[in-house]
Amino acid sequence: MTLSHRSLRVAEFTASGALSGALSALVFCVVHQLLISPIWFALVAMLVAGAVSGTSLAWSYVLIARKPTVGSWIRYNLLYVVILLALGAVSLIMFEPVTTIATLLKSNEPPRALIGQALPITALFTIGSAGLLTVLYRPGLVGRLAILTTTLVIVLFLGLNISILGLVFVPKSSLYVIAEVVALIVALALVYSVSMAYVWRVAFRFPDRAV
Repeated sequence: MTLSHRSLRVAEFTASGALSGALSALVFCVVHQLLISPIWFALVAMLVAGAVSGTSLAWSYVLIARKPTVGSWIRYNLLYVVILLALGAVSLIMFEPVTTIATLLKSNEPPRALIGQALPITALFTIGSAGLLTVLYRPGLVGRLAILTTTLVIVLFLGLNISILGLVFVPKSSLYVIAEVVALIVALALVYSVSMAYVWRVAFRFPDRAV
């Protein structure tokens, strides 16, 4: 396989990641309406965030995967789901509530003040997560930068609202909201990773033709 041909495959895989990311963001909006509330006013922003996140995940996977397979692709995506869930857990452990879930749901504005309050912990957690992924995959310098970039992108687009969980008081009667957040993250990851695995099923089965 020549370098130019491999580069073309990398470009194709990354482009597929953008499309699958946008698709998963659309599904996210649908599930969000069913479980929580409509967010169609943010559809364009969601599609952009999904496309950028999908691009970053696909690009970094290409750079760190020694042998692309469906299993390794799904596991790579699962690790970022675990990172997001762990971020929520860290927030719950580190912070005390300063507002309520009812107050947040009534507001049409992003919780910028809460995000800013959680930002130091979020930043440290992001860097630490990227470090753990680097130790796990042991990529070269470019791969390390790709992992760091992808972790930053995922936390920026998907993790900021999760990072404030500990700052929000959730009564027992509203604990279902936490379950809904988890369901949204899982749905997003499943649509993205499974759609990519299906589109690239031949390349995953025959690594010599893979990205």
